[in-house]
Amino acid sequence: MAFLIGIFPFSAEAAGHGETIRVGGDHNYPPYEFLNEKGEPDGYNTELTLAIAEVMGINVDIQLGGWDEMRHQLETGEIDALQGMVFSKERAKGYDFSPPHAVIHQSVFTRKGLPTISELTELKDREVIVQSGGIMHDYLLQNKVGAKLVLVDTHADALRLLASGKHDYALVANLPGLYTGKVLELSNIIPAGKPFGAQLYGYSVLKGKQDLLAQFSEGLAILKNTGRQQALYDKWLGPLEDQGMGWKNLGLAAAFVSTLLLLILSIIMFWNRALSREVARRTQEQQLQQQQLIQADKMTSLGILVSGVAHEINNPSSLLLLNLPILKDVYQDAEDILEAHYQEHGDFLIGGLAYSRMRDEIPPMLDDMLTGTHRIRRIVDDLRDFARQEPTELSETVVLNDVVATAIRLVDNTISKSTRHFKVEYTENLPCFEGNAQRIEQVVINLIINACQALESPNDGISVRTFYLAHDNMLKFEVCDQGHGIAPEHLPHLSDPFFTTKREQGGTGLGLSVSFSIVQEHGGTLAYDSKLAQGTCVTLSLPAIKGTTSS
Repeated sequence: MAFLIGIFPFSAEAAGHGETIRVGGDHNYPPYEFLNEKGEPDGYNTELTLAIAEVMGINVDIQLGGWDEMRHQLETGEIDALQGMVFSKERAKGYDFSPPHAVIHQSVFTRKGLPTISELTELKDREVIVQSGGIMHDYLLQNKVGAKLVLVDTHADALRLLASGKHDYALVANLPGLYTGKVLELSNIIPAGKPFGAQLYGYSVLKGKQDLLAQFSEGLAILKNTGRQQALYDKWLGPLEDQGMGWKNLGLAAAFVSTLLLLILSIIMFWNRALSREVARRTQEQQLQQQQLIQADKMTSLGILVSGVAHEINNPSSLLLLNLPILKDVYQDAEDILEAHYQEHGDFLIGGLAYSRMRDEIPPMLDDMLTGTHRIRRIVDDLRDFARQEPTELSETVVLNDVVATAIRLVDNTISKSTRHFKVEYTENLPCFEGNAQRIEQVVINLIINACQALESPNDGISVRTFYLAHDNMLKFEVCDQGHGIAPEHLPHLSDPFFTTKREQGGTGLGLSVSFSIVQEHGGTLAYDSKLAQGTCVTLSLPAIKGTTSS
């Protein structure tokens, strides 16, 4: 039985000349795929295929039938892909597989009162019911277990036959077995042991049709990144799994924290607005408090900004900081398996791209994302510190050359796109300074990025150097660019929040104001020397710790 699902604009690269992709599956494999009471395709696999068709803009014709028949139709070209097939080395000789969208465990079911099974070798000489053409049918034949196989079309047929008192055991997928037993109320059958054999389950095509498979792999990656795949998984498979604290509980906790943060930020915004009105009233009464009014205006402006966007930034940042280390550990655990598969079978697709390319790119991609997320979190914290005007504890002994080197590495991509002439000069054996390395690193990054943005073309250069002036005991960091320079009337306003000459390019005017605040906390200064059409030199000065050396 076939149903045409989803009428979407279709890319010619998907299946040639705008044709509909014919996707097959098992008609009785709940909750993954099955025909519902209306006779229509349903289940986790079916909804996942429809979602992929939607995000990729393709047409799919979902056809569900007997599993043996579906595999035969794939091999004869009557269908183009199967939406759920368990991966095995033997199958990989004839099929290509997408990244998995589920993990299948197998279970041995038996009638109450019969012995339990802990190893498949214990099935020798037993009458075992399995799905014809299924993964466990393949496994039992390839490993010569010695069981007397009774072949049926579906998992439901296997469990019904077992429940009727015939044969010894049924070897079926764990979740479909539990689902079917519950729906059919087969109260006399139970799992004969713990689930075993975690197996990867995903889309499959005939060997060589990687362009078609890439469509499903890319769509699946999009659904995973947007959370839609997890939502479908939780809908169909979550109730049958014991997941401990699942995503729903995490979502409730995140919602509670978000509500609490929003309440706190609302109070801060109300307080800032009240303070602004009070300062304005007192300014009208006494002109001597003008400086306090300026400071209050700064706090008000920044408080409004923080209250409006801080929770929107910190929530996804916290999620990234929580999940990225886990994803990195997951990839490291899987790396040996992937490499062994690569050495044995040659190159294959991972995330829609060749593994030989991705194995060298995934670890630095994860590291870069984690570093960037930490930078986002630090910038939001700096905005809050600026609004509160509270002193920061500066207790680290910091090496200036190390801070500069780290900052340059972080903005290396921006530098390489902006100029072909970047020069760095480190003075050796510099004394250290006391402060916060991450905050000074942020200042250095802001100064280098501003220098890059000031250049008219990649032929213009940027020079960076560190040095020490012993007579006033000051460490120096200097960055000079050959850019367009700064107009004299703008120089006095560089430290003002929200002052920018690049408003049309998306500038907010916060970078330098935060940098000035950080430098002042360290007891240092920022000095500008600029000439229009000739360039700008910025000098960061920090008090050194006498008697120390960075060597």
